[in-house]
Amino acid sequence: MATNINSLPNNRRRTRKNRPISDINVTPFVDVMLVLLVIFMVTAPLLTVGVPIELPKTSAKQMTDDVEPLTITIDNKNNIYIQELKVDFEELAVKLTAIGKDKFDKKIYINGDKNINYEILMRVMAKINSAGYTSIGLVTDIET
Repeated sequence: MATNINSLPNNRRRTRKNRPISDINVTPFVDVMLVLLVIFMVTAPLLTVGVPIELPKTSAKQMTDDVEPLTITIDNKNNIYIQELKVDFEELAVKLTAIGKDKFDKKIYINGDKNINYEILMRVMAKINSAGYTSIGLVTDIET
């Protein structure tokens, strides 16, 4: 027994407007991604750790490293910092040895204010070397 589509009741007929929509709505996804993008753009500059200093400017190319190196900072008042922790000059080698724990191939970057005395910089580098570290780099700003 064949039924004619016109003989079905109105609520059982499938027309184009009553067919379920199978498209994915990507608008909420795009909205969330844009909000996350803005959040990361605002917070990224705040993630750089360190002591505020004025670095000397050079035309050297930027180095790329996969691992964040240990950073030593010397500010314009000759204060020495390991990352953001202020240390005395006499304690520098002891603290670096404790941090290294036989991993002396780890790189150390020195951020030195452009107004510090060259002798201070060389004495800090000698202390780092006496602690067993051999890979030392000097950080500069890019010349514009």
